[in-house]
Amino acid sequence: MDFSIKTFDAKTTLANIKAGCIAVGVFEGKQLSSAAKALDTSGALAAAVKSGDITGKAGSTLMLRSVTGVQAERVLLVGLGKANPLSQKDFGSAVRAVASVFAAIGASDAVIALPLDDVKDSSTAWAINCAVIAIESNAYRFDEMKSKKDPLPESVKKVIFAVSAEDADAAKASITSSVALAHGMNLTKDLGNLPPNICTPTYLSEIARKMAKDFKLGIEVLDRKQLEALKMGSFLSVTNGSIEPPKFIVLKHMGGKAKDAPVVLVGKGITFDSGGISLKPGANMDEMKYDMCGAATVLGTFRAIAELKLKLNVIGVIATCENMPSGSATRPGDIVTSMSGQTIEVLNTDAEGRLVLCDALTYVERFKPAAVVDIATLTGACVVALGNHNTGLFTRHDEAHDSLAEELLAAGKTAGDTAWRMPIEEAYNEQLKSNFADMANIGTPGGGSITAAAFLERFTQQYTWAHLDIAGTAWKSGAAKGATGRPVPLLTTFLQNRVTAAK
Repeated sequence: MDFSIKTFDAKTTLANIKAGCIAVGVFEGKQLSSAAKALDTSGALAAAVKSGDITGKAGSTLMLRSVTGVQAERVLLVGLGKANPLSQKDFGSAVRAVASVFAAIGASDAVIALPLDDVKDSSTAWAINCAVIAIESNAYRFDEMKSKKDPLPESVKKVIFAVSAEDADAAKASITSSVALAHGMNLTKDLGNLPPNICTPTYLSEIARKMAKDFKLGIEVLDRKQLEALKMGSFLSVTNGSIEPPKFIVLKHMGGKAKDAPVVLVGKGITFDSGGISLKPGANMDEMKYDMCGAATVLGTFRAIAELKLKLNVIGVIATCENMPSGSATRPGDIVTSMSGQTIEVLNTDAEGRLVLCDALTYVERFKPAAVVDIATLTGACVVALGNHNTGLFTRHDEAHDSLAEELLAAGKTAGDTAWRMPIEEAYNEQLKSNFADMANIGTPGGGSITAAAFLERFTQQYTWAHLDIAGTAWKSGAAKGATGRPVPLLTTFLQNRVTAAK
């Protein structure tokens, strides 16, 4: 998709633009937006609204063709909801509706002339980002595994945003940023949607190597012998039942000053999670290919920031393997020793993500990070708590961690990729006690997502850290089954905000 901007003045009016389609807004109460009024030289738009053909409800649409006085072939009326103020939610509904229409019309180009600068608590740049992501997400397809591809419908290939002259620079920058973000999200979706017989730990390492070559990133991939030398007994215990070799991927985007401490992103990369000896039920087990979405998120975020040449030091760490049952698999009751030296009684081999992450979280101490954020499809309990709307955010309660939490929450709100802060308190550690080791890998019943985070927290005492549980947000089930690309928008915005704050 090609995105650009065009500024309009008295000489270059919307009515004189030759395009396949122009999208303008209608508010509830049958009120045309200012752009719609400027376009309506013949009164055809006002007549359509007056007739009740479109109410202005957010996300409603009405297509008009060959409107007198308008050079464009079509005018798309788009419901914006209530005016004064136009809410972010209603604007989001409107641009998703535009994206759906643009994907199904026989026009090669289209102009979006919605009130981009009139969304409450937002900016033209935010509105353009919202529209670009909506259009790119609607256009996303994953059919590379099909012998016969689904036929692509006629659709818009070039989108032009109508903006004021004073917003032109911000609009151009937003398009660049939004397209990079869309590319990152698409990579994350592709990796998540690939079958586990293709998207193995080795495949993820190859993707990381290719991206490092394309964008001149630093990369190191550690194999089993190196992980054994590092004494990553917890991580390696998860791989025991699989013939697929584990990989430990380290990506480096050093866009900041050499002396600046990096932000580290740590991704859980279980490319298939059978549950191990604690075997999962068969129903929907195919969706356990999505248990590597934390790893896919790190790669997608790096794809976005590398394309943007973000002026920040960011390191990505991905611990990836399979969790499979076999005669060599780790058993419930086994005790393993983590890289930190702490011992763990494995009470349930299906609580493997924390066993992988804890060694990765110990490994990243060497980078003396400014902050560490781990991303993992960690617990079904988080889905019970928050559903599919919010990512679970966990961190300690002190000044540094509260500040990090606020950064992540604010970035999620801006990006429309929201998180909700959950507690971590000492009381939850009581549930992780073991009679035979330093801790158990699962807690007693209740607060399952919190005890999982409390487990990870024991390995993060040397730096500022946050944990994102994306079990409810990384993919959708049912008819719309597929990876969502979340939380790439949250993390990319978080990192961009850090650059802005440093200026």
